[in-house]
Amino acid sequence: MALMDRPTDPNPEQATEMDRVVALEEDGDVENENTEYSGVISFIDGQFRRSKESRRTDEDRWLTAYRNYRGIYGADVQFTDTEKSQAFIKITKTKVLAAYAQVVDVLFAGGKYPLGIEQRKFPNNVADAVHYDPNSLTTEKVKEKTGVDYKVPRNIVRPEIAKELGIYAEKLKPIEDELEAGPGTNPGSITFEPAKVAAQKMEKKMHDQLEESQASKHLRSMAFECALLGHGLVKGPFAQDKEYPRWDMEGNYDPIFETIPKVEFVSIWDFYPDPDARNMDEAEFTVQRHRLNRSQMRGLKKRPHFREESIELALDYGPSYTREYWEDALEDNAGSEQIDRYEVLEYWGVIDAELAEEADLEIPKEYEDMDEIQVNIWVCNGQILRLVLNPFTPSRIPYHAVPYELNPYSFFGIGVAENMQDTQLLMNGFYRMAIDNGALSGNLLIEIDETNLVPGQDLSVYPGKVFRRQAGAPGQAIFGTKFPNVSQELMMMFDKSRQLADEATGIPSYSHGTTGVMGVGRTASGMSMLMGAAQSNIKAVVRNIDDYLLAPLGKALFSFNMQFNFDKEFVGDLEVVAKGTESLMRNEIRSQRLLQFMQMTQNQQMAPFVKYDYVLRELAASMDLDEDKILNDQREAIIQAKMMAEIQQLMPQPAGPPAAPEGGPPNPNDPTGTGNGNIAPGEAPLPGADGFTGAGGGDNGGQQPAPPNAAPQGPVQ
Repeated sequence: MALMDRPTDPNPEQATEMDRVVALEEDGDVENENTEYSGVISFIDGQFRRSKESRRTDEDRWLTAYRNYRGIYGADVQFTDTEKSQAFIKITKTKVLAAYAQVVDVLFAGGKYPLGIEQRKFPNNVADAVHYDPNSLTTEKVKEKTGVDYKVPRNIVRPEIAKELGIYAEKLKPIEDELEAGPGTNPGSITFEPAKVAAQKMEKKMHDQLEESQASKHLRSMAFECALLGHGLVKGPFAQDKEYPRWDMEGNYDPIFETIPKVEFVSIWDFYPDPDARNMDEAEFTVQRHRLNRSQMRGLKKRPHFREESIELALDYGPSYTREYWEDALEDNAGSEQIDRYEVLEYWGVIDAELAEEADLEIPKEYEDMDEIQVNIWVCNGQILRLVLNPFTPSRIPYHAVPYELNPYSFFGIGVAENMQDTQLLMNGFYRMAIDNGALSGNLLIEIDETNLVPGQDLSVYPGKVFRRQAGAPGQAIFGTKFPNVSQELMMMFDKSRQLADEATGIPSYSHGTTGVMGVGRTASGMSMLMGAAQSNIKAVVRNIDDYLLAPLGKALFSFNMQFNFDKEFVGDLEVVAKGTESLMRNEIRSQRLLQFMQMTQNQQMAPFVKYDYVLRELAASMDLDEDKILNDQREAIIQAKMMAEIQQLMPQPAGPPAAPEGGPPNPNDPTGTGNGNIAPGEAPLPGADGFTGAGGGDNGGQQPAPPNAAPQGPVQ
């Protein structure tokens, strides 16, 4: 993402979304106005019907996937009279929930969103790093001390470095002439990193905004539908006023309202994209279908740029929501097609400029020469509830659609349930046959010769039953035949089908708790290897989340803040980084490798080349810990180290063993006389030197041998 300039509004720091939106206002007879605007309404209805017809095949796929998840047979499944069992083995549900859990673990690993802001490796217009050395010589200092007018050479790479200080521009203005490019290397130099600080501030703000909008709840809903149906949708960010409860000193409710960027989940059942597009980048328009009650309709009046009289007029026409065929299949308590709700269509996309002008929309001068413009339109009961120019800069459709498994020839992706549809049918068939066979083989087939029995008897068989024979009738009257039991072979086929489901979905059974793992999986290290291999199968899904959800959502949120919540501290050449794949790699194996690396780099010669702060953060993240909460930054680490050193000095030092007094009596606590066995290291004294105790001399009373070539010692003769 390139460096974004500050908005050019008269007062950009106080500007809001409402100040920038060009909207259709109500003026005069609203009913007649909406009649004149029928061209716009017909255009929206036409785009909606075209998209609705094109996705009929996708709706059938989603219904089949939903039924397999719920364990419900469709109307196309017919049972014969001989098929008594109608069991449905919900392995699809197990696989979908396992995939959902894996995606959620990626999205919220370590309690943080896998979305980051980083400075570019080679920042543009903002310095990567500058430093100031208060002890370095300057031309002024040399002249002051020596009186010599000597120009000290500088290492400034770009002369406009003072203009590239970003967040530090005002704070470093007094010393801007003494700043040098790059990080400082002297102990006394101070390094400033404008791009890095701006990235950290923007990342923290974006994470706070996602938390305030309860994005985690909406992302989990998206992940579930993505795993089940093959596609997940998130809408946003868009401005929303959030109410924070507060009571004044007198006990009166006095809430605080704050405009925050909202991110919310949208079901693909209610989403109708451009039928000719294969992803959101190619989409010219999207339509979202809302089902609103009367209170929700009136609540739209409180939102910006909604036309109040048009809303009331739409309410007067009565409920307009018609149930779709798939809604009856999704809802267990399906009722009539007509319900007490209003169908509202929300359109985002392009529209002919002439059509917008017919609707009396005041098009700004910069758009007058365009053939088509980006708009947002809400329609209900033939009334335009809202018509505004796309308020985002640059213009974008605020939907982010991510496929579970990419289908390059369709907009909608492929989910877990569809991938194992055939194997689910096989498992159901073999299991039902095994149950029916068990019921047959567990009971005798009764044959009765009625000619040998008295007529008119009840022929039902039960324990203790008595049959009356004809007098003089020969032969056996009742026979029992046992049906062969083949349920074991059928269950073997069931297990084989289940293995095929593992391969079709890429989610092995042992990854979601199924027992019976053999071979290498019976050991802890072997199971760790198997789990690591299982995670590799979801890498493609995580990459889709990075490319189609996290990256575009992060860029949209970044642009939202620069446009509507501008702050000079956010200025920097920054880029959005999706970290879903990185979160997936933060597992047990990564933790072990980091620990091994730290052990290898304990060598004093290698230690200066290792960024231990980064290694520690990665290690904490690999253990699903929030590194920002448990680790200090460099400034805090220096303070903490100083505090620990001061505490260490204040602590009493342990006393050593008592020393024996010189020349005194032996220590009674040391009967050996060796100082408790502690003998200091050293060298034995040479013969003749002080302390030598060799035989025949020294402290033993003997005479010391004379050194060579020396006169003999003794009494004078």
